[in-house]
Amino acid sequence: MITKAYVWLWLPGEIEPVVAGHIEARGELYEFTYGQSYRARYNAIALSPYELELKAGTFQPTGMHRLHSTLRDAAPDAWGRRVLCYRHGVVELSEIEYLLLSGSDRIGALDFQASPTEYVPRNKTHPSLEILMQAAERVEKRLPLPEELDYALLHGTSVGGARPKALIEDNGRQYIAKFSSMTDSYDVVKAEYIAMRLGRLCGLNVPDVQLVSTMGKDVLLVQRFDRDSTEKGVLRKHMLSGLSMLRLHEMEARYASYIDFADQVRKWFDKPEATLHELFRRMVLNVLIGNTDDHARNHAAFWDGKNLSLSPAYDLCPQVRAGREATQAMEIGREGKLSSLTNVLSSCETFQLTRAGAKTIIADMIEMIQAQWNNVCDEASLGEAERNRIWGSAVFNPFVFQNW
Repeated sequence: MITKAYVWLWLPGEIEPVVAGHIEARGELYEFTYGQSYRARYNAIALSPYELELKAGTFQPTGMHRLHSTLRDAAPDAWGRRVLCYRHGVVELSEIEYLLLSGSDRIGALDFQASPTEYVPRNKTHPSLEILMQAAERVEKRLPLPEELDYALLHGTSVGGARPKALIEDNGRQYIAKFSSMTDSYDVVKAEYIAMRLGRLCGLNVPDVQLVSTMGKDVLLVQRFDRDSTEKGVLRKHMLSGLSMLRLHEMEARYASYIDFADQVRKWFDKPEATLHELFRRMVLNVLIGNTDDHARNHAAFWDGKNLSLSPAYDLCPQVRAGREATQAMEIGREGKLSSLTNVLSSCETFQLTRAGAKTIIADMIEMIQAQWNNVCDEASLGEAERNRIWGSAVFNPFVFQNW
């Protein structure tokens, strides 16, 4: 079993990675140690202001963590782990194996290598969407993979989430490609496109999205916001998830709240007031469109070694439900996680908004969604039956407006 991996990092403004330190298995824990040469660099940064301060010594995970949160952020999630186990014919791998076997073009600015001196990326090629989709479908169906499809799997192993996806490049731009799943009970790909577009129209910081068709199926392309193309090359942005900022393990995610997230914004973020207003808008949008999958790992921030800055919104997707009452994944107000506008409004002062100001924001967003719903559905070529299914069950579910 592999027990050691070296952590490579793209420092702010740099196009080549350097070794920051190493992870080593000690029983069930994975300890981290910064390299002496890295600590001596003039531009070295801490990997996390919360748990990995830039100093000598060995860091051991605390609480329920076996691996430090900022390193876990760069590890594969459910889909990537499923792909890797399928590819290697095993039921489970160790955390270090997940890190070393997944694709190198992962979200954020970290990668993991077996060598402290030689950096070898694990996925230099850029397969077509067709090949990526074929590989994803065969994994879902548990079918054997032809050799020509095997290499394509790496492009889906370093992205978070539980749904089939991959990383692609097209005309110099990099995207996360999201595919439909065999388990989808409604048109999730188009629903997410619509939600992302509505978010942008409501004034949120949302990345560009496109809907394309491959092999007769829709694919959502989300432009990557953790990469910057410059004249000297591509820069990678180091990121921390909301889960890491709240210092919670996945098993503790149910304790996450927007209120606690706001506290971190006031403490660590470079533009706290503007960020709090943006976070409030995201909370409102999630309630209005029925995105109840707004857990802490679906929030993130860039870390430059001095300040945090909120990343663009992502994974915005209406969750169709049969009933009315619903709860968000994170607590939003005095009524806990209850998905209602009155509950959202109850915490407005936490986001440095007056009740009048918060009500204006909510009213403007309601008006924008009402005005643009059909236009955005037309962009997505969403049929009338699916529109009627999403509207009222997820988007603008009557429960949201109860006592409003």
